[in-house]
Amino acid sequence: MGIALTLLMISCADKNASFDVDKNLKYSHEQIKKTISEIDSSQMLPRNILSDQKHWNMVPVEISEWTAGFWPGILWYDYENTKDAHVLDYATHYTDLLHPLTKLPAYDHDLGFQIFCSYGNAYRLTGNEQYKQIILNAADTLATLFNDKVGTILSWPREVEPRNWPHNTIMDNMMNLEMLYWAAKKGGNKSLADIATKHAETTMNHHFREDGGNYHVAVYDTITGDFIKGVTHQGYADSTLWARGQAWAIYGYTVVYREPGDKKFLRFAEKVADLYLSRLPEKEYVPFWDFDAPNIPNEPHDASAAAIVASALLELSQLEDNTQKAEEYKLASINMLTELSSDKYQSRDKNPALLLHSVGHWPNKSEVDASINYADYYYIEALTRCKKLLQGLKVTENYKDIEN
Repeated sequence: MGIALTLLMISCADKNASFDVDKNLKYSHEQIKKTISEIDSSQMLPRNILSDQKHWNMVPVEISEWTAGFWPGILWYDYENTKDAHVLDYATHYTDLLHPLTKLPAYDHDLGFQIFCSYGNAYRLTGNEQYKQIILNAADTLATLFNDKVGTILSWPREVEPRNWPHNTIMDNMMNLEMLYWAAKKGGNKSLADIATKHAETTMNHHFREDGGNYHVAVYDTITGDFIKGVTHQGYADSTLWARGQAWAIYGYTVVYREPGDKKFLRFAEKVADLYLSRLPEKEYVPFWDFDAPNIPNEPHDASAAAIVASALLELSQLEDNTQKAEEYKLASINMLTELSSDKYQSRDKNPALLLHSVGHWPNKSEVDASINYADYYYIEALTRCKKLLQGLKVTENYKDIEN
């Protein structure tokens, strides 16, 4: 273990003792109630609050809205923690609002974000069979984007021609694989798990540089299946380490190891996680939006990347076969949650979101230094997982006192 990670563990240990997960779950609940009060039973969804704003920008329920599942998912996590019937009503309303997205062809690859974050959590907490069938259908739809010659799921199918990318796969697509594994175990076609594993293997072989850093986009030849090139879309440059892309990789390969249980995926999850941890700013646990952006330290940080990684590392710590690394990942995650829960990153009285200071799409100057719904989603997921871990539960299990 390197010096940087050793120092990280020491710092984590110092902060770990004072982290109050219940306090921060209560804070999240109060902020969520502010949003409910502001938007009520809207037919639209809260997407972001820009740095000069105090209220949510709302977006319609459209298949092109990749973040559609996050607000319902936030409500389901809040219900899991509070058992508040009022929150349950809103979670149900905003999940049902997404129903038009469940009956369309594979317009995009983001069905995992849209359906599993919403209907997945809804089924997990209610056992409603209608929710289960929607997830199974979404997994089948997603599978239509799999190119068996290439070995990955196609990203952005509607944009292939304008970009001149014959078959492109973005790192975000690793986040769809959990839904495929779930569906294969819950009555869906067993081949869905094979598709997920093949996608993970192909991505591992072509989407990463030698040090474990990834390209945002891998481009393949549709006919031969050959890898053509790795490029960026939301990072600073093709060769740089885009923070949220690395976060997706850490989370995705943790899930892939959990499911087939192949140790090669555990070792790879460690590799991508260790690179991320080694590149964090000194004495900080929320990364700059791109680790290689040219104006560091005067670049914006990305709270969304930190929230995603914090959630992933809590699970990785429980899956580890190395006790030292398990402790390292657990402490690193809690340290990230501690920083995200500080007055620097919590929205508090500034706006009704949970977190400030995320970056959506810096090259497009979109959602830079903003509150964004997916940052909030992974933050409350990480807090929920942290509470389960402290209770001695698996972080992917329900609380024992919640009926299914």
